[in-house]
Amino acid sequence: MNVDTIVDSELLRLRRRRPEVAGAVLSGTDGMVIGSDLPGTDALHLAALAAAGYGVASRVAATARRGAFREAVVRTATGTVVTYQAGRDALLTLVADSTDDLEGLHAEARAVADRAGSALDARPRPTTLEPAAPPAYHAPTTTLPRRTAHRTTWRRPPIR
Repeated sequence: MNVDTIVDSELLRLRRRRPEVAGAVLSGTDGMVIGSDLPGTDALHLAALAAAGYGVASRVAATARRGAFREAVVRTATGTVVTYQAGRDALLTLVADSTDDLEGLHAEARAVADRAGSALDARPRPTTLEPAAPPAYHAPTTTLPRRTAHRTTWRRPPIR
């Protein structure tokens, strides 16, 4: 099965199982969207913000020496936005309405992040191309004519 199909079906199933989830975005840690099930909000902006939040949260975790980033939770007046690590280079971001069962949501979302991350990590990584060799130096076969001294033939008229 195609990785994109797996990701899209995981996001759709999560929204069907958890009605409080308003949408989900799977993105790279670079902010590029991999898959999205997010009606009513721009997935590109949320993916970029999730990547920025991931960068800050990773630095906080490293500075505090508490291990690698796992998740970041933003509680708002009407709900929650949670970003989970999904594999090596991906993030799962959920937008959820207010819920009394946040731990249940975390458990299901972590499982989805693990499955989607495993599918993404199993993809072959693109190989980097070797830089091209610089072009060989070729000595010029002809020489340019010598420049002769330039003589001025026009002069500005005197100012009166």
